[in-house]
Amino acid sequence: MAVYTDVSDDALAAFLTEYDIGALVAFRGIAEGVENSNFSLRTTQGDYILTLYERRVDPADLPWFLALMRHLAAHGIACPLPVAGRDGAALRELCGRPAAVTTFLPGVWPRRVQVAHCTELGTKLAALHLAGQNFIPERPNALGIEAWPGLLARISADADRLRPGLYAEVTRALAICRDDWPAALPRGQIHADLFPDNVFFLDGALSGLIDFYFACTDFLAYDLAICLNAWCFEADMSFNLTKSRALLLAYQRHRPLDLAERAALPALCRGAALRFLLTRLFDWQNTPPGALVTPKNPLEYLHRLRFHLTTSSDRAYGL
Repeated sequence: MAVYTDVSDDALAAFLTEYDIGALVAFRGIAEGVENSNFSLRTTQGDYILTLYERRVDPADLPWFLALMRHLAAHGIACPLPVAGRDGAALRELCGRPAAVTTFLPGVWPRRVQVAHCTELGTKLAALHLAGQNFIPERPNALGIEAWPGLLARISADADRLRPGLYAEVTRALAICRDDWPAALPRGQIHADLFPDNVFFLDGALSGLIDFYFACTDFLAYDLAICLNAWCFEADMSFNLTKSRALLLAYQRHRPLDLAERAALPALCRGAALRFLLTRLFDWQNTPPGALVTPKNPLEYLHRLRFHLTTSSDRAYGL
């Protein structure tokens, strides 16, 4: 979450007349995240989130995202529900941007990830994948492996300014990822961005998943690889095998990985690390001046990528 587009009091007041959610009580921007403009919205009827869609989000994909959230919620996954206006439409426009209001989920994201958090996450990720099985429409992964060469080309001129030799190192890693990428694994609807700040906990239990705007149809095990990168590295960039094992074992209690998925885990983890390294490099260089957003450090994912390049078996991840 972030804020790129300011919303004036008058614009918000006019926008809210299209809903039956009560009168405005409070409204503030949310600085966390990097993609869309997000605001905490409180009315006389409760708390909501207002999102203005920007940057990488294709407006044509928004009905798919909103439909997926409705589907998952109907199948027991705690996630934001799009709120329809008086005309029945959830997708609208505000300040020249596509916009939607969603329900608010209680809880806080874990600032210090513990093993218990990873166990909860593994269980819920498996539930999400199973719940998405009968959601028929597909959305290709716009930031999948086919997109990585283009991303690398867009940051080539500036990568070495951040770290000398970075462009050559990332180029070599991309070649390895492309050579080792699996051709066929079980596919389905994945979240594709399930970082700790997109997972809420309340009284020690996972209370909700948010920010589905990178969700897509891709290898289910790739979603696991993204989570291993996001949840199982410590501040000193060491890999925490105990957290990884907890996440994977909890997941497999509900959706066991097949042999091909297990064999592909190192390649998928390399790919997930490279994907976020590339997009963080792009954001580091292209964040608009004045935006209420804190760009993420790309080099954190360089260290993760280096670790995964040393692995060759699922045993490195606790299986």
